[in-house]
Amino acid sequence: MPENAIVVENLSKKYLIGHRFASGGYKNYTALRDVIGRKLSNFARKASDVVRGRQVIQGDEVEEFWALRDVSFEVKQGEVLGIIGRNGAGKSSLLKILSRITEPTDGQVLLRGRVTSLLEVGTGFHPELTGRENVFLNGAILGMTQQEIRRKFDEIVAFAEVEQFLDTPVKHYSSGMYVRLAFAVAAHLEPEILIVDEVLAVGDADFQKKCLGKMDDVSRRAGRTVLLVSHNMAAIRSLSDKVLFLEKGRVRSFGGVEDVISRYTQPGGSRLNSFDSTNCSQRSDECDIRDAWIEIDGIRSSSAIDRDQKFSFVVIVMVHTRLTCSPEFVIRDAAGVPILVARTGAYTGFSCDLSPGTYELKSSCDGVRLASGAYLLDIAIAHTGKKFFAYYESALRFEVLDKPFGVGWYFTQSHEQARIPLLLSTTVKQL
Repeated sequence: MPENAIVVENLSKKYLIGHRFASGGYKNYTALRDVIGRKLSNFARKASDVVRGRQVIQGDEVEEFWALRDVSFEVKQGEVLGIIGRNGAGKSSLLKILSRITEPTDGQVLLRGRVTSLLEVGTGFHPELTGRENVFLNGAILGMTQQEIRRKFDEIVAFAEVEQFLDTPVKHYSSGMYVRLAFAVAAHLEPEILIVDEVLAVGDADFQKKCLGKMDDVSRRAGRTVLLVSHNMAAIRSLSDKVLFLEKGRVRSFGGVEDVISRYTQPGGSRLNSFDSTNCSQRSDECDIRDAWIEIDGIRSSSAIDRDQKFSFVVIVMVHTRLTCSPEFVIRDAAGVPILVARTGAYTGFSCDLSPGTYELKSSCDGVRLASGAYLLDIAIAHTGKKFFAYYESALRFEVLDKPFGVGWYFTQSHEQARIPLLLSTTVKQL
């Protein structure tokens, strides 16, 4: 039986966050005694921190923030652990502790073997050096000998697909080229433990597929341990042996892949047809989504919809500058796999010119041929399908019901119902 490669026991990480009051705090005026008192209090606190060797925090008030709290789990040698959770759940803090970048506040971590981490694009790269020079530099930082780097150099360059720009300073590289080269060096180090954050989202689809194949090869054939953080549930399902679900710094669930993903995609605290703004993958200064829901017969629905029932996606958008846009939607299954794209602009030619203000965009359809079960909805505001002003992943959760004796096809979520188009008609109303 393989031994544990990673053992985490009661791990906690606390950060101190400084808050600066506006002039007068919550008052409409500022008294001189308040200013003097606050300055003296800040000076005394910072002097005490310096004397005690603690971090000096800027601000008028210091708050304790626990990024991780009592996290415990074990990973056996050769296993792939998928780590999931919403933004701010503590995933990156956990990986930084496991990578020995930061120290835990409490608890302990046991790592058996050499650890290589790919947490941020271009970490360990010098912008003024060429790609060739950075391969040797980054490899040395990760613990590779010069002889080992030379032996694997051609394989690294071929994997990264940057031969044409190998002697160009990496400051001229795109973010995708950066991450390709960084991942290629890290993956060919052949560490006992490979830690990968969501940086692969920067690469294109073909390179992501190649990276997933490489990680699968590293874990399955080489018997090495991989920790993978991703919002892509398809990648988590295909690669992981176990999944760790973090929520607000604590372990919400740990165990089998399907069970944990089900808990993540259908959290107990997430109400049906309630807009979730926590997982915003893209936001711009032009506009933002303030609310969204599914409407049936002009009423905000709080129950499941029938497959053949008419319904509407309603999105409340606050526009800050004049723009031309259209709402776009992606439906995911319970595992987070995209199965249906509904684009009102790219396919129907719809777009609307909006001045600054708040608008209701209502996209309606006559029904959706999906199997009964739970689904997630991505919501985006786009410019003719080419640019996203705002993108919220899994912003809504809804359920579909089949009529047992109705007329039509019976689909299961394992079938290719993704090929069915969803035609939407959109109306705009200023609020």
